[in-house]
Amino acid sequence: MIADALDRKAARPGWPKGKADADAPLAGHVLGMVFEKNSTRTRVSYDMAMRQLGGHSIVLDAGTTQLGRGETIADTARVLSGYCDAIMIRTDDHAKIEQMAEYASVPVINGLTDASHPSQIMADLLTVIEAGKPLPGLKWAWLGDGNNVLASIMEAAALMHFDVVAACPQGFMPSESDVARGQGRARIVGTAAEAVKDADVVVTDTWISMGQEHAATKLAAMWPYQVNDAVMAQASRDAVFLHCLPAHRGEEVTDSVMDGPQSVIWKEAENRLHAQKSILRWCFGQIG
Repeated sequence: MIADALDRKAARPGWPKGKADADAPLAGHVLGMVFEKNSTRTRVSYDMAMRQLGGHSIVLDAGTTQLGRGETIADTARVLSGYCDAIMIRTDDHAKIEQMAEYASVPVINGLTDASHPSQIMADLLTVIEAGKPLPGLKWAWLGDGNNVLASIMEAAALMHFDVVAACPQGFMPSESDVARGQGRARIVGTAAEAVKDADVVVTDTWISMGQEHAATKLAAMWPYQVNDAVMAQASRDAVFLHCLPAHRGEEVTDSVMDGPQSVIWKEAENRLHAQKSILRWCFGQIG
């Protein structure tokens, strides 16, 4: 899928962004997108991915659909399967996407849950490769909350043979089952310095996710894990900085890092589109 994303990206120099690819591989296909959480990159990247692949998308917000009035995920899955060729859902409880997949008769794509964010990590892998860093053998450093994004990075580490060293404060570490996804390539340490030493990739995310409570307590615990110039100086000289966005500038990362020469976050955001195109084509059996 990553190779296909690179090929698709190279094939569109100067095209209007809404113009379909010449082969329009998903012509006639419709993606139903269900949003129970706010979204910018996931919403736009999947919508534009379908347009560029020659298909169409329908956006469904929980608050303006029957999901907001108590219709079950299972019933929604059955109904959408009759209208759409695939479903993408962005939600909170991971059990919801599992239920959607169980009762849908079409492919179901994880646009984000509280347990994982594979749509983002596909773009992250593509961005690191584009930065000239083959994935096997790399050291990725994670600083901050042991959240869903970290869980997906650790799972990717096992698949793509790189190592993840995560520095997380007590009380906000990933679960043992999430670490186990790394199949020995993920470990947790106590300090930012230990995580970033000689790292090839430095990654963080917002400290306070959508809907989280006890923000003041969590912020206090997170400050030693801020990504700033001093932290980046301990990584490899050619290390790159990733952030899935949106960022809380001045909290988990400073402006000088976000806007600095090692930051590839804008490429990372753009690559959501190319990664999503590959995910969609994979779902329809068009690429391996």
